[in-house]
Amino acid sequence: MGATIPAPEPALTRLALILALTIACLACFPGPLRALDRAAIEAQYRTWLEQVIWPAARGQGVSRSIFDGAFRNARLNWDLPDLVPPGTTAKPGKQRQSEFGAPARYFAPANLSGATATGRQMARRHATALARAEQATGVPGRIILAIWGRESAYGRAAIPHDVFEILGTQGFMSTRASYFTEELIAALRIAQAGHAPESAMKSSWAGALGQPQFMPSSFLRYAADGDGDGRADIWRSEVDTIASIARYLGQHGWVAGRDWGFEVTVPDTVSCALEGPDQGRRISDWEKLGIRRTSGRPFPQHEQRGQGFLMMPAGRKGPAFLVTPNFYVLKDYNMSDLYALFVGHVGDRIQYGSGDFAAPWRDVGKMSRAGIADIQRRLEAKGHDVGGVDGLPGFKTRRSIGRWQASAGLAETCFPEAGMERRIR
Repeated sequence: MGATIPAPEPALTRLALILALTIACLACFPGPLRALDRAAIEAQYRTWLEQVIWPAARGQGVSRSIFDGAFRNARLNWDLPDLVPPGTTAKPGKQRQSEFGAPARYFAPANLSGATATGRQMARRHATALARAEQATGVPGRIILAIWGRESAYGRAAIPHDVFEILGTQGFMSTRASYFTEELIAALRIAQAGHAPESAMKSSWAGALGQPQFMPSSFLRYAADGDGDGRADIWRSEVDTIASIARYLGQHGWVAGRDWGFEVTVPDTVSCALEGPDQGRRISDWEKLGIRRTSGRPFPQHEQRGQGFLMMPAGRKGPAFLVTPNFYVLKDYNMSDLYALFVGHVGDRIQYGSGDFAAPWRDVGKMSRAGIADIQRRLEAKGHDVGGVDGLPGFKTRRSIGRWQASAGLAETCFPEAGMERRIR
């Protein structure tokens, strides 16, 4: 794979230092500031940068000139989601990530056709690089292409935000402040090492960088030099982008020779509450329960011996799948069932010319996070493990709904719907 960026020091040691400094810094301020006193909060932010972030960055080898350049015009970005300004309390808000919205919109024909058509062009243009990456990691070229297309439209999408503003804001006052603070230090290390020109340090609203949309810590661990020029350039090099995505998936456990999954029909006799990566069984055993591929073809023989997992991202209100461990490797790239499904599906369309899913997406995915969180709290109170009250309908929430429905004598749908919270008693 050529040259790679050395891994950072253990994160726990740095995190402990940052948290200790944060506690010491916050002790310098009198009581909580009023949520709408933005000028005062901006002042507290600048003090936090100086008293917490600068010592931590300096300890990681970041120079004062790099630090000052990164925060020359330091301001908070008040438009970001899930912010918790000093003196306020976190609560589920509107989910901006399309990966957690309505499935039908996420799999809109325009999204699929564009990613597929350009992916086929890139497959021809970069056949050698894709083959080399697959040989090194076991990750098929179609999967690499689908991720590249989804993350940055093959490098053509605008990436508008200043990474230091984004990560600084979220490190200072978001629901995942510790995580984003770690990523902020990693971004400063990238700038210090000169991996990218200052103009390239642009990110998504979540702080992801370059064509593969790596978080800064992922760049430090997985960025690869695919073209052999001694640099791992995920901003300007398409070959390095291919090599880096492949390396990421390979090191997260991609199983060579196995597919990502198959669309299936699930008979009513099979509970949708059997979904999840902790309820796997051999694919041949799922077959014995009556689960079949929608294509009508049998499961490949080598897949029948392997473990499979039921995955129903819209419960019984959308397509169903038997997925392999590789599906959950895709989720390591972006923790969303819809994201991993999109990547696998577009990859199949690129290579095999596959069409749309056989089953339609029904009218789901429009509930607010607050409404779903209410359902989750009520299910938790009844002893269900919903995976946390976050307002997102993950597999633990979906199957908990199914188990509650079964216990209440209701038809299992395994998906939240308006008014459900009032029926959970």
